[in-house]
Amino acid sequence: MGLETKPLVTLHENASFDLADFPVPTGREEVWRFTPLSRLKGLHDGSAAADGVDKVELSLPEGVGSELVGRDDPRVGKAGKPADRVAAQAYASFEKATVITVPREAVLAEPIRVDVHGQGGTLYTHLVVEVGPLAEAVVVITNTGTGVRAGNVEFLVGDGAKVTVVSVQEGERDAVHVAQHTALLGRDAAFKSVLVTLGGDLVRISPRVGYTGPGGDAELVGLYFADAGQHLEHRLLVDHSVPNCRSDVIYKGGLQGDDAHAVWIGDVIIRPEAVGTDTYELNRNLLLTDGARADSVPNLEILTGEIVGAGHASASGRLDDEHLFYLQARGIPEIEARRLVVHGFFNELIQRIEVPEVQEKVLAAVEAELSR
Repeated sequence: MGLETKPLVTLHENASFDLADFPVPTGREEVWRFTPLSRLKGLHDGSAAADGVDKVELSLPEGVGSELVGRDDPRVGKAGKPADRVAAQAYASFEKATVITVPREAVLAEPIRVDVHGQGGTLYTHLVVEVGPLAEAVVVITNTGTGVRAGNVEFLVGDGAKVTVVSVQEGERDAVHVAQHTALLGRDAAFKSVLVTLGGDLVRISPRVGYTGPGGDAELVGLYFADAGQHLEHRLLVDHSVPNCRSDVIYKGGLQGDDAHAVWIGDVIIRPEAVGTDTYELNRNLLLTDGARADSVPNLEILTGEIVGAGHASASGRLDDEHLFYLQARGIPEIEARRLVVHGFFNELIQRIEVPEVQEKVLAAVEAELSR
């Protein structure tokens, strides 16, 4: 296989449903080098036995169906294969998958809500959201509580459908949450993912997007806030493999306290056949105190010159002294000035959430973080 058909980066070629295809990580692998393996509570090496309990509440608008299915259901795994050992372990270990189905051409007046509250122990889960062609839906997924969780979430977006997914991670301070979110977009489909990560001891989310037909449009938005000792990691892949598709990625994070750690990996591949691609990815991190660390790695691989545009940007830094001086020179106290600057930093993303109750929750969470 020559360069014209093979991406230079082979990191994402190891996806598999077979757990045996993934060696137990040591931490030296590229996909694991930022993750503190000792804090995964055995999710990475097979020692974490499924003994947990979740309280799951579904709120489904009229016409939307849900069912529990086995691993042999054709919709399970359709969006894509597990990309690392924990995702493969979760796929091999879940008992029943929840499948939520939005009928063709349905336009939902209310969001689909999936509220998951961990009650301790270790649990492996699988969720599939299938949205039929030309349908329009908003999905809000909230993860709270305690325990160790690993799971896969799939979004099957039909031709011409429009889907917005808001996923909020706000577990207790001891919670461990590892998940792969995989979206497969049909022709002329629009998919928007808003990922908000606030709670937990260790959270590692891997959003992935693929396309099956031209005209697909993916928007990936992320907001995270890490406190002392928290490890919040987001590893994205947008795989452009068909012509005339678009992707736009913007993630922003705030960090404060000793050993607060945020990791953002943004991988975009434009394959030779993906002519007419338009893509951009951006990550910004605001370090509010000493002792906080942000790792940001954007990767853009272009294997055709026939594109509309492609770019990426990444930066991590402290509050701008000039902004603070400007506000303080107009009589605003330093603490309030800092609060205003941070709110301004996150405001663009909060406005993109478009679900009022989630917007209010995120604003309140940011305010609570700043008051610490």
